[in-house]
Amino acid sequence: MKTLNRITRFFVCFSIVFLIFISLVGCNNNANNGGVLQPPNVEENPPLEEEIPVIKNVITYVKSKVNGLNIRETPSTTSNVVGVINKNDMVVFKDTVGNWYKTLYKGKTAYLSASTSLTTLSTFDKADDKTEMVMELGASLLGTKYVYGATRLHNGKGVFLTGFSQSAFDCSSFTQYLFYYGADVLLNLTTRTQVLQGSSVKDIKNLKRGDLMFFTNAQRYNNVGTERIGHVAIYFGDNYILHTASDYAVIEPISTTRWKYLLQVKRHINV
Repeated sequence: MKTLNRITRFFVCFSIVFLIFISLVGCNNNANNGGVLQPPNVEENPPLEEEIPVIKNVITYVKSKVNGLNIRETPSTTSNVVGVINKNDMVVFKDTVGNWYKTLYKGKTAYLSASTSLTTLSTFDKADDKTEMVMELGASLLGTKYVYGATRLHNGKGVFLTGFSQSAFDCSSFTQYLFYYGADVLLNLTTRTQVLQGSSVKDIKNLKRGDLMFFTNAQRYNNVGTERIGHVAIYFGDNYILHTASDYAVIEPISTTRWKYLLQVKRHINV
């Protein structure tokens, strides 16, 4: 009988201890969950996947809306005028300084008005590094005067010529200079020998930024062979060319007349 009573007391004590343990565990869970039971392994308000902004690989230029827009030495209307550009011509955009755009002109820092009535910003998709080096170098020399027969940088094989100057170019000396320093390409001396180099682009639809475009002109139109070639320019993109012709180096639209004079397109970068 005594043994039975001991067993009974043991089970009673065990039951009391078990109930106390369950009660304590339940209180602890409620406290951790603000008093509300939560289903296991359920995440409340999972974080949204972070959106990564896509930055387009472009370069920005300043486009003139008027003819004869002054380019000045400093950002002031009283500053020296270092050159002018005409309607739809462009210069590279470097920065905004107050009401002025900072650019490069004739190899130096220069400024033009940021008034929306005079200028606007235009972007172009960047090409490969070598092409962009050619474009960047060319954009820094905008405004450099055109001189027919200007001394070339080298003899066509990389041997530098005496008398060369960055202050004067004709069309083929300009392309030779830009391609030498921008793309490590040796172009020959004249338009009529440069046209024999590079890979031909047969379809105008396949024109790429950096291609060389060779044109005839009114004086050479009736000539034959390479003697028809009278001008070379670098395709800039979006119907623009980078070149120098008759006045100074410029980025300008390809005119309807110039399109009619186009004879060949040659590619030297990413052939």
